[in-house]
Amino acid sequence: MKLIKSIAFMAGLFAVTAQAAPQQPVDLDQLLKQLQQGQYAQSEENKQREARFRAEAAQQEQLLREAVAQRDRLERLSEQLETQFEKNEIELAAVTETLNQRLGSLRELFGVLQQVSGDTASKLQNSYVSVEFPGRSEALSALAKKMGSSSKLASISEIESVWLALLQEMTESGKVSRFNTEVTLANGEKVARDVVRVGTFNMVANGQYLELVPGTDTVAELIRQPSSRYLSTAADLQAAQNEQVKFALDPTAGAILGLLVQAPSLGERIDQGGTVGYIILALGAIGLLIALERFVSLTLMGGKVKRQLKQSEARNDNPLGRVMAVQDKYPEVDTETLELKLSEAILREIPSITRNLTFIKIISVVAPLMGLLGTVTGMINTFQAITLFGTGDPKLMAGGISQALVTTVLGLVVAIPMTLLFAQLNTRSRTIVHVLQEQASGIIAERSERRH
Repeated sequence: MKLIKSIAFMAGLFAVTAQAAPQQPVDLDQLLKQLQQGQYAQSEENKQREARFRAEAAQQEQLLREAVAQRDRLERLSEQLETQFEKNEIELAAVTETLNQRLGSLRELFGVLQQVSGDTASKLQNSYVSVEFPGRSEALSALAKKMGSSSKLASISEIESVWLALLQEMTESGKVSRFNTEVTLANGEKVARDVVRVGTFNMVANGQYLELVPGTDTVAELIRQPSSRYLSTAADLQAAQNEQVKFALDPTAGAILGLLVQAPSLGERIDQGGTVGYIILALGAIGLLIALERFVSLTLMGGKVKRQLKQSEARNDNPLGRVMAVQDKYPEVDTETLELKLSEAILREIPSITRNLTFIKIISVVAPLMGLLGTVTGMINTFQAITLFGTGDPKLMAGGISQALVTTVLGLVVAIPMTLLFAQLNTRSRTIVHVLQEQASGIIAERSERRH
């Protein structure tokens, strides 16, 4: 094995030598000589390595001795630190006990102070006053966090800051203040506006109600504003100059106002009725127009009939005049024939007097039925939502229920006025027809008396 390694080593040495100088043909004696020279060079190299290893071994021993010395030194330092730590713990426990004894009832005071600081900071974050005086809640939040550590106590100035913050909030709650600040509009744009703050209850700007952005000291316009009767008071308040004005105040600092703006408007209510609701409204509009036309026509016709009653000469511009003209047209006929002619003339006038009244009556009957149809349709949609999604979320059923109730209301809203209008117009038409029949009977009686 050693012989193979020696041959391999010499072969490598020979290859290196061959690269260093041009290779020349050699015989066996020269090859043997070269092998002997290679073994001698390897022996010299091994001796140098052994000498270097011995020198490095001494150095490693020196490093080992230094590491051991450093370890011993650190162990002694660790023991000293452990001893000092135990002493510090004993001293800390004694100091803590002394602190607790000296605090006494002050500990309860600091506990209340911490709670009040946290509650006040939370209240100031949701106060309109913080828009005019920003940054009030941060100091109280930091104080409450500081008081959470038993090793830190509040100073006199910090305790007074809580009292001053509460006093400022109480004082500002009774003021109407004007100031300029940045307002976020409904479209997301931020502009500087003159703002009027009414205590801690409401803020208005440019005739619009504002809301406090949660967790910040900024305000934004309500996306949905209340009705015009409330907005008019906001505009009056902003335009006022040291005089008393009426203002729609929300004592809950925005809670009632938030519910008020969430309530759907009249148009949204009608839209909840769907297609059936719009059909009902269309029928109501048609019936109202017809009733208005009939009311005007019957009023004018009744006035002409009353004027005709006071005149002996028959006029052709009213039903009574046209009926009275029959007796002049047939002066020589007998009583029975005249009666038939007058009845014919009255029957000829009745369609123009009672025109379209039946359609109004039909609308008054159909409107509630259409409302019932919308109710059934809305309940079908509600049950379909329950089938698909269950009853866990009431909002999924709100659409169908709204449609059911709104269509019922719309049907009644249309039917009740149509019924009253039909009754009124029918009474007026019957009155005119009764006058015609009465006058016709008088004409027949007069003709009969004259014949006898």
